[in-house]
Amino acid sequence: MTTAATPPSTTPGPDGAGPRLKGLHADLSASVAVFLIALPLSLGIALATGAPLQAGLVAAAVGGIVAGRLGGAPLQVSGPTAGLTVVTAGLIQHYGWRTTCAITVLAGCCQLGLAFLRTARSALLVSPAIMHGMLAGIGVTIALAQLHIVLGGTPQSSAVANVLGLPAQLADLHPAALGVSALTLCVLLLWPRIPGRAGRALRKVPAALAAVAAATALAALAGLDLPRVDLPSWSSHALPELPQGPVLGIVAAVLTITLVGSVESLMSSVATDKLIASERGTGDRPPRADLDRELRGQGAANIASGMLGGLPVAAVAVRSAANVKSGAVSRKSAMLHGLWVVLAAGLLVPVLDLIPLAALAALVLAVGIQVVSITHLRTVTRYREVLVYAATIVAVVLGGVLEGVAVGVAVAVALAMHRLARTRITLDETDGFHRVRARGQLTFLAVPRLSRVLNSIPHEGHAVIELDGSFIDHAAYEILQDWQDTHLAHGGSVELTGRGGTAISRGGQARSTGASPGTGAGAQPGQGSPAGSGRAPAGGSTAIGGAGGHRGEGRGAHQCCRPWTPWQNHCDHRALSATHLQAAAHLPAGEAGGAGEGREAAGTIPSAAEPRDAATTSPRRRGAGQLASGIGAFQRDTAPHVRDELARLAREGQRPSQLFLTCADSRLVTSMITASGPGDLFTVRNVGNLVPPPGAEATDDSVAAAIEYAVDVLKVDSITVCGHSGCGAMQALLNSHPGAPMTPLRRWLRHGLPSLERMASRHHAWARIAGRLPADAVEQLCLTNVVQQLDHLRAHESVARRLAEGTLELHGMYFHVGEAQAYLLSEGEDFFDCRVFDSVGQNA
Repeated sequence: MTTAATPPSTTPGPDGAGPRLKGLHADLSASVAVFLIALPLSLGIALATGAPLQAGLVAAAVGGIVAGRLGGAPLQVSGPTAGLTVVTAGLIQHYGWRTTCAITVLAGCCQLGLAFLRTARSALLVSPAIMHGMLAGIGVTIALAQLHIVLGGTPQSSAVANVLGLPAQLADLHPAALGVSALTLCVLLLWPRIPGRAGRALRKVPAALAAVAAATALAALAGLDLPRVDLPSWSSHALPELPQGPVLGIVAAVLTITLVGSVESLMSSVATDKLIASERGTGDRPPRADLDRELRGQGAANIASGMLGGLPVAAVAVRSAANVKSGAVSRKSAMLHGLWVVLAAGLLVPVLDLIPLAALAALVLAVGIQVVSITHLRTVTRYREVLVYAATIVAVVLGGVLEGVAVGVAVAVALAMHRLARTRITLDETDGFHRVRARGQLTFLAVPRLSRVLNSIPHEGHAVIELDGSFIDHAAYEILQDWQDTHLAHGGSVELTGRGGTAISRGGQARSTGASPGTGAGAQPGQGSPAGSGRAPAGGSTAIGGAGGHRGEGRGAHQCCRPWTPWQNHCDHRALSATHLQAAAHLPAGEAGGAGEGREAAGTIPSAAEPRDAATTSPRRRGAGQLASGIGAFQRDTAPHVRDELARLAREGQRPSQLFLTCADSRLVTSMITASGPGDLFTVRNVGNLVPPPGAEATDDSVAAAIEYAVDVLKVDSITVCGHSGCGAMQALLNSHPGAPMTPLRRWLRHGLPSLERMASRHHAWARIAGRLPADAVEQLCLTNVVQQLDHLRAHESVARRLAEGTLELHGMYFHVGEAQAYLLSEGEDFFDCRVFDSVGQNA
């Protein structure tokens, strides 16, 4: 059994004081680093909103202490955030500061209500393109407003006014403010890039603090006459009052604060979990975020901040990342950072009053620009959602946050409808052979075009209908079925295929109607295919229409499937009744053999239109006979085509590009599901597609030897671990119990126990297939096992070395046997904190 290494104990006594003191020291150090980032940012965000500057300090302190204590993400840090800056600034302009505080309290109450309804996960169902577009629009608005302060002026009331006012502002520059701002931005940009040992020492001071300190020192030493921070006495600090204004406006404001703050906080929680998973080992991680508890913590923090006259609170990704990277181990770091803010607000007022407002404006300008993430833009581009992203940005900048989100949702829905309705139907004719191609989803909107194209095909002609889409509605199905029945009644023939010639059967099996010239009788629907077998003929396209039964075999037999024709015949023989077998056994040997050989030589199989009777069947061979038959078919049909390629491989040696590690399950045919041939894959198969980690008890060296040979000798470019549905090894793991006697199989399956533990652990992201949840515990374990075995692979020295060099890739794959569908493990995790297996389509 694989056992985790136990770290040496640092406990000097039975009470465990040593580890606790060590954890407190790590939290104390991290809290100081976060405080040094939070202090200037809190003042800058308060300046950007037009709120009293101490409101930023109140929000930072409350976010650290209240949200840090009650929130569901232990290492997340909350406070005033750039995402709420535009919303808060608009509320202050419309309702005044004290009413804005009351709105913050009401928004906190709404967050508590949503948390008690356990809707936190639902907030993440909004399209990522809309969320990222909303934040990017807020960032653009912030940057436009702060640019005026950087240039020495005053921001206008809207983003459009700020853009229109830029020419006049550029004509009236204030050199002192511009110089201080430029110094702040230069230090922010260059501070993380200082090289050498000195750079490592200096980078312990946060770039934001270094930039503001440098600008403050320049302004003080040069005696520059600039507006500076002016913290009034706390005795005159404004507290909330009852909301005054139109009820609908107040409700909209509350909902806006709730929406933006909740989404930003939950997104930050997921991002923080991902950062922790990438930065730390399994034994050094805190529990994963409880999103409903996090929403409760944010609601309580907003209530407290509003009551105390502070800005709205949300989780801050920059501070949370700094907290994780500084080594924090518990929620104490966030709470201590809030305590340091309280002490600074009381003791460091004379120092804070020296900070030029232009330096804070430059700091917030940089934050606004960083919110427009290039990484997010690449992501939405890859998923073809740039239009949604851009529309949301423009709407947020021009109208506001709620308006921007509404426009983003509308554009996303319109884009989805466009993709659903967009269908391209073409007709090609070659030598009397008609091929109709339908690209896209077939809905009622495409019915007129589909009907027009189908009716242009002459009667008694042979037609292939190629459907390249994942959806067909009832209206399109009816028109297609009616035309097909009419076409067949007039003596024509039809093949329904997917893209590339993959057969499509009606009702789960091939159907043929009308007279079949090969049989001289009318074949009934479904005849010739075992009921419930679920197997399509291996020839590729299924002939639909009796007149075209044989033509469908000759024309539709897909080249990639020819090697599987004998296999299909073996499988069909299994379904024959004992009567058929007995009748076939009484045939003369020449007749029975001739029938079978004729089909195999032609590379075809019986169509659904041909009734399989005693005169055309032969008993299934077993054991050596079946093996010899298969070898004979290979020598006759396949060997002549591959002999030259195998001779080349024999001369040059194998040069596979990939190590493919998969299960020994007989239903998993690697060359078929990967469309690979000789020399492509270096394949390792075992029960459960397991990779024993180095040093594990009862390690099977054969797997490690294959990995070493593939990586160091064959120099493969990638390694794929492939699991599959209905894996017997995973079922055995789920059903195992400690008292069972140890057998070779049980000893081997101990290498799968980490997968079982991973599935039950809250410290690991769980795995799922894109678009749906796992069907049952077996499928969940099959998916999790692929992720776990990839971790085992990374522990092998040769693999780790090549990964560090950037010359090797690792891939996870899952094959659903019943669906004949392959899925590839995507990079990273989705917004639900899951490892996702995406389906692989025909265009991949």
